[in-house]
Amino acid sequence: MSALVFDVSHLLAGSLVLMSFVLLYQDRLPSLINTFALQSLLLSLAIGWQAQAQGAPHLLVTAALAIVLKAILIPMVLRRLVRSLGIHRTIETVVGIGPAMLAGMALVALAMALMLRVTAAANIFAREDLAFALSVVLLGLLVMVTRRNAVSQVIGFMSLENGLVLAATGAKGMPMVVETSVAFSILIALIVIGIFLFRIRERFDTVDVAALDEFRGDRQ
Repeated sequence: MSALVFDVSHLLAGSLVLMSFVLLYQDRLPSLINTFALQSLLLSLAIGWQAQAQGAPHLLVTAALAIVLKAILIPMVLRRLVRSLGIHRTIETVVGIGPAMLAGMALVALAMALMLRVTAAANIFAREDLAFALSVVLLGLLVMVTRRNAVSQVIGFMSLENGLVLAATGAKGMPMVVETSVAFSILIALIVIGIFLFRIRERFDTVDVAALDEFRGDRQ
């Protein structure tokens, strides 16, 4: 495998990690949704490149699904949800941006050290892609736990899923059945999340999870 294949693959995977940091930095919903769309576009490019590098044309289906569902359809639906629910556009955070970014850097260092050690017997191409993928997963978790808004937590979850897809394609790719089931699972989850957010907004007049915790405490 040529050096160009390695370099482009790692550039695209590293760009996903960078977009995860941008997600962590954002404090406004429109920017957060746009950043997720860009991360999903980069994911589709990374998968397309893996299809070329591995000689696995079935991965092009995954790349197409990533573009259509995660880079276009899901961000469009989330924007409509934000407008329909009248959600305040500034995202409340559990900790400040600075501590969150420092925690993110620590998680990336942990992911790199752990994955490169665990996969010592694997080829270097898969090892480094898996390290990047684990970094995206951990940063997605961090976005979820540092945001109080339910929509931003949903975006953190889907960013985490981007990391899982990157890990699967970076190793030996996913079977077509898995690709299709993942795509439909994302669609079903999005529909459920939309209904769930509407019900929360209708019942409590907010989607801020901190406010929901306070309400639960009042009822007790």
